[in-house]
Amino acid sequence: MREKPDTANSSKRAPIYVEILVRAPMERVWKLTQDSDLHPRWDLRFSKIVPLGHGEDGPVDFRYEFHLPLYAIHGTGTSLVHRHRADGQATSVLKFDTADPLSPIGRGSGYWRYIPTRDGIRFITGYNYRPGMGLVGKALDSSIFRPALGWATALSFDRLRLWAESGVDPRTARNRWSLDAGARTGGMLAAWLLLRRARMTSSNGVALAGVAAALSAFTVLSHWTVPRARRCLRRAPDARAARAPSTLAGLKTNDERGAGVRPMEGDENGFDL
Repeated sequence: MREKPDTANSSKRAPIYVEILVRAPMERVWKLTQDSDLHPRWDLRFSKIVPLGHGEDGPVDFRYEFHLPLYAIHGTGTSLVHRHRADGQATSVLKFDTADPLSPIGRGSGYWRYIPTRDGIRFITGYNYRPGMGLVGKALDSSIFRPALGWATALSFDRLRLWAESGVDPRTARNRWSLDAGARTGGMLAAWLLLRRARMTSSNGVALAGVAAALSAFTVLSHWTVPRARRCLRRAPDARAARAPSTLAGLKTNDERGAGVRPMEGDENGFDL
């Protein structure tokens, strides 16, 4: 029996929206985002993407993996691209699902928009999903999993921007982010130790050193090659940007095509949950 759309709770789950301006040609951005070998290199949400079937202008089924230290989450999906639109834009829509009990994400859908501007390409994503992991996932989704996914998406988009604009390899960007985060964490630890010592010894000099260490950890600017989630827009500037392309509504998953049924009805933003 076919599962019904979860319309009762979909309004409570705010879709994730991320947008960044990439100052690179459309073809460059398209290749880095649509090539299944290149995509996982910059996107933290995927470790591997394997296309299962190709169509000239039709949907493409795929499976994906996300590797944890001792476990790999597996899922499947279907995507559909529209490269050449009359207005110069391009879109890509997808539906995904997983039965993995350790995945915080269950069934969901999303889109990419590529909007050419005078300054570059507005690269936009929006997606929504049902929480996975049963009751635990539902309880932690709004407070932990969804914010973490939004941050990971934004950081990934800035890694993509660095790669497309300046040729900074995503691995290099990741390593520099790790070094930057480690240095700031070390600065905060040093500040705590110095302030603790200042309190014990009543030393104004040590206290000032602790304050200086704390300020440095927060205020020293990162190198331009260090990716930052804050460089992305996290709220849609208008209703059109937040709404999924109309092609998502007609996209059928592999199971839906096999059963000969209509796609599930989307929520108010066009997402199939």
